[in-house]
Amino acid sequence: MKNILQHINKAFDHRIRLGIMSILMVNEYADFNTLKELLGVTDGNLASHAKALESEQYIMVEKQFIGKKPNTRYMATKEGRKAFKDHINALEKLISKN
Repeated sequence: MKNILQHINKAFDHRIRLGIMSILMVNEYADFNTLKELLGVTDGNLASHAKALESEQYIMVEKQFIGKKPNTRYMATKEGRKAFKDHINALEKLISKN
């Protein structure tokens, strides 16, 4: 059991971070407003959890302007994809242990 638990990644403990990564695993990228709407979170919550994932280098942040409006979009990094898959695999192993 201990071996399984060591593969659970603390970076994905929070439901918002889990949601961000889940969305980015099935999409090439997602912008701030899309993530905010899909997850039902405030600007501040989304920004702080995205920053935590960015500091782990699990996501990349790209800021640009579309016309005169700022646009921030997020993409999972190669390292982030691997870490998230490992985390999900560890959870599945934990759940399947009876």
